[in-house]
Amino acid sequence: MTAHAHGTAIVRLSDVSKVYGTGDVAVHALREVDFELRSGEFAAMAGPSGSGKSTLLNLIGGLDAATSGRVEVDGQDLGVLSGAARTRLRRDRIGFVFQSFNLVPVLTALENAEYVLMLQGVPAGERRERVRALFVAVGLGGLEGRFPRELSGGQQQRVAIARAIVAAPALVLADEPTANVDSATGRALLDLMHRLHDEQGVTFLFSTHDRAVMERAERLILLHDGRIAADGRPGRVLDGAVADGS
Repeated sequence: MTAHAHGTAIVRLSDVSKVYGTGDVAVHALREVDFELRSGEFAAMAGPSGSGKSTLLNLIGGLDAATSGRVEVDGQDLGVLSGAARTRLRRDRIGFVFQSFNLVPVLTALENAEYVLMLQGVPAGERRERVRALFVAVGLGGLEGRFPRELSGGQQQRVAIARAIVAAPALVLADEPTANVDSATGRALLDLMHRLHDEQGVTFLFSTHDRAVMERAERLILLHDGRIAADGRPGRVLDGAVADGS
């Protein structure tokens, strides 16, 4: 594995809380979280359902706003950005991979993958060239013209990963990227993301329930009841979790 000199902080959360609802029905999804992710990291978040993993990803991705505290991504405070500026940040600097793939069924694999580049105004010829080269790299060569329904789950997730990284974002957020595929496909997808991280320096942060994914990360953040319970090398964090009985 290539060793990376991790760069500047690409994500910084300061005293971040997120509450859904009010009064007796208020749900504290995150509680006073301080967190930093540096450029070039390959990090995973784990924890039981309801621990705050998806909420944290949504706040970092600008898909939701913190109730209190400060969320900075790529040097920008999301709390003071206009809706249009947040949209631009998501489009140009953040790639998303969802567990349900989120491909557009009426677009081909290539059209799905080039969609962000189209939004950025990249000329058609250059878009196609970049996507075709990336498809070869992710094992989708020759499948450019297929529609999502004509692809396996693993192939659809590869299209989603290609779509997430084709515009060379500063950060890729992946929410349970191996949840809807079998374990062998999940391992192959993980190998792919690791390779993209090593070769292209893509910064990854993903949430997972999959122990194999946790063990392959370079850093593991364990969430519990909306707080960071542990953060460090996966072996140490997982050993601690076993010792704690969690």
